[in-house]
Amino acid sequence: MGRKVAFYTLGCKLNYSETSTIGRQFSQAGFQTVDFTDHPDVYLINTCSVTDNADKKCRKVVKEALKYSPGAYIIIVGCYAQLKPKEISEIPGVDMVLGSAEKFRIVEFLTDLTKQPKATIYNKPISEVNEFVASYSYGDRTRTFLKVQDGCDYSCTFCTIPLARGGSRSDTIEKVIEQARAIAASGVKEIVLTGVNIGDFGIRGGQREDRFFDLVKALDEVEGIERIRISSIEPNLLSNEIIEFVSGSKRFVPHFHIPLQSGSNKILGLMKRRYRRELYAERVAKIKELMPACCIGADVIVGFPGETREDFLDTYSFLNGLDISYLHVFTYSERENTPAAVMKGNVPGAQRADRSKMLHILSDKKRRAFYQTQLGDDAEVLFESDQKEGYMHGFTRNYVKVKVKYDPVLVNETRCIKLLSVSDDGDVEVAESSAEVFTH
Repeated sequence: MGRKVAFYTLGCKLNYSETSTIGRQFSQAGFQTVDFTDHPDVYLINTCSVTDNADKKCRKVVKEALKYSPGAYIIIVGCYAQLKPKEISEIPGVDMVLGSAEKFRIVEFLTDLTKQPKATIYNKPISEVNEFVASYSYGDRTRTFLKVQDGCDYSCTFCTIPLARGGSRSDTIEKVIEQARAIAASGVKEIVLTGVNIGDFGIRGGQREDRFFDLVKALDEVEGIERIRISSIEPNLLSNEIIEFVSGSKRFVPHFHIPLQSGSNKILGLMKRRYRRELYAERVAKIKELMPACCIGADVIVGFPGETREDFLDTYSFLNGLDISYLHVFTYSERENTPAAVMKGNVPGAQRADRSKMLHILSDKKRRAFYQTQLGDDAEVLFESDQKEGYMHGFTRNYVKVKVKYDPVLVNETRCIKLLSVSDDGDVEVAESSAEVFTH
């Protein structure tokens, strides 16, 4: 039997697609992929740098890995590995640290799995990282995360991603279509497009060659895929032509996730975001005009430097009045080498926590209100393979989570089901012939 490897991914959907691609490289090199607890010979941990607890999480995963396999060879990759290679190399048990360019050449570096006194670092400056490496997740029969873009040319003052992943770059439309067809042939029914800034798709060699809208139109023609979901797109890059196309699309679903970050124009300016809240409101209004049942999610950061209570309440009021469906709430954390880290107007931790709690409650209200508007409708639900306490779940095209009694026949199948009710506590009893909306 070949050597065994286990993977652990922290962070975003893009990281998951890349871990899966690296996993296929290990398989081709003769490694057997096993569970984290199955005493592997090698652990690969793919890290994130978005929040300030990246170090803490990485250390914890390494510590847990060594519990299950004390002699395992431990490799760290990902954004945190690009930003802080020396720091990571000093974590007890770590054997190799690979930067953003090197992580996709991992098998080249695995000539000897003997643990050495000091970790090896392969990490070239991010300014030299300009190659696009195609990736997609594999293993979930229902949904695949397909990477179409990497890096970012924006300079938001809170963000380390350009420092960790480099400038914006993309695959060609032709190659993305090839991958989509291969995914369709594997039986997967939903593709989620992912990247750092996917609306900026089309840059190769520092020059714009294509537009995201052209990719969307081409993907809509790929046979065998039932659904294509846009994971997240900047409001200034979500054009009316994209919204109009999705509203009449065969495959693109009525679900947008649009980062807002703040509802205060003052704070958006300090963040160096490329829009103001008026444009965001216009995008939401346009979507709802053409697709009234569309699900719209938003990212929001609370506690950014300079955010007064009035600024936060401005954000809260703006969000409360928007016809959106849920929020992803992030508490601002200082990131080294970012302009925001040295800005004045630090918000105390307790205030950040209070503001986060208020927006989480608002998000729950928004989600419930959106779900309520869908009750009584017949909806197409694509069921997934998970099973918990005798139940399984699936999603409608517009991202309503539905829960039914587990039935193996339903896995990766689409069924038209009437949505009946939303429970008070998020846990529901389900009639045999129907499904209820499941809040989470």
